[in-house]
Amino acid sequence: MAKKSVIERNDKRKRLAKKYLAKRTALKALTRDSSLSPEERFNAQLKLAQLPRNSSPVRVRLRCELSGRGRGNYRKFRLSRIALRDLASSGQIPGMVKSSW
Repeated sequence: MAKKSVIERNDKRKRLAKKYLAKRTALKALTRDSSLSPEERFNAQLKLAQLPRNSSPVRVRLRCELSGRGRGNYRKFRLSRIALRDLASSGQIPGMVKSSW
């Protein structure tokens, strides 16, 4: 189980990324627009840099929904490999069977 503070920090990043998504995409579009003057593009870049760092979606970490584990996650299930194996062994995931040979 991951520390509660680490999980909460990641949840805060998710909230901030969602909150600033529209503003961030608008400013990024302005910085990429080649029809604008270089000063306007630079000002848009400065405004983008003034947004909180944790509002960037890149900083959000994929964590297990059950344990909060930050490594070894399956994106499709949003579970860590350990939690996925436990649920699959107990028959909680439809269609998944534990292989044996």
